[in-house]
Amino acid sequence: MMMMNSENELLGVVPIIPTPFTENEEIDEDALRSLIDFAITSGIEAVCLPAYASEFYKLTDDEKLQVVRVAVEHAAGRIKIVAQSNHPSLKIAIKLAKANVEAGADVVSLAVPRIFSLPEDSLKVYLSEFLQSIPSTPVLIQDFNPGGSSISVEFIKNLMEENPNFKYLKLEEPLCAPKFDNIIQSTKGKIGLFEGWGGLYMLELIPIGIRGVMPGLAVADILQRVFNLRSNGEHAKAFDLFEKVMPQIFFSLQNMELFHYAEKELLMARGILKNSIARKAAYIPDPSSIAYIKELNQRVIDVLNDESWEIKPLETTLSKE
Repeated sequence: MMMMNSENELLGVVPIIPTPFTENEEIDEDALRSLIDFAITSGIEAVCLPAYASEFYKLTDDEKLQVVRVAVEHAAGRIKIVAQSNHPSLKIAIKLAKANVEAGADVVSLAVPRIFSLPEDSLKVYLSEFLQSIPSTPVLIQDFNPGGSSISVEFIKNLMEENPNFKYLKLEEPLCAPKFDNIIQSTKGKIGLFEGWGGLYMLELIPIGIRGVMPGLAVADILQRVFNLRSNGEHAKAFDLFEKVMPQIFFSLQNMELFHYAEKELLMARGILKNSIARKAAYIPDPSSIAYIKELNQRVIDVLNDESWEIKPLETTLSKE
């Protein structure tokens, strides 16, 4: 099992790798390898899968382990792999986590179970036992709770004090700058905070001291540039670049299934994927939405083609064929 050290640190943009599918909705391993290559050449240090943006909730447990194994093997140490091990059953979540550690994942991630409302005492038992099951592996906990508030600051502090491998926390909620600041102060910065929800709130939170953001893969290189600019005090340029891609992010996040379609369409436009297939049940966009997504995605492509933004052009598997 992997021991924690400075090489495990996550920083900057850690995008979610979508799950690519063939025409019959089977996992396309070759396409997944192309996505990993794309991430490696985009100037980021780590990726995460299979998460919400990977359609993890449509994958069997064996398929969840399959995509992590393929990613680890193909990355071959060139990029860190954060292996999501989500399951509402603690027993199965631990089984997934241990298998992902065995496969060579650098960090294990777990979403707080939110199918039904649970008191924090129940969540504490679930998360504590999970953390203790892989004590030598860094863990990132994600809390996405559309129906209520995320885990409390006191809860986070206590969980960290009792579990040294609780290293990262990803929250996805608006107007959370005061809470993020409170977490940093209460934990003395020992918990690396990541903002989700497509990176939509990143400009607000970077000055607070977040460690990074976890958006979709298709705009990861652009958001890494935004993150660097904002972190280095080039605020006007960071805002100008972020404003170029914000309409695409905002529109796609109106519905998680719409996000899958828009994300994969943008990866197709960038020459990384051959199709935008999502497993059913999937969002079927109307003609006006299809046209608008194409327009938004083209605006992202225009940014990538503008050399003044200093975003490294990418060579892709498909573009070489």
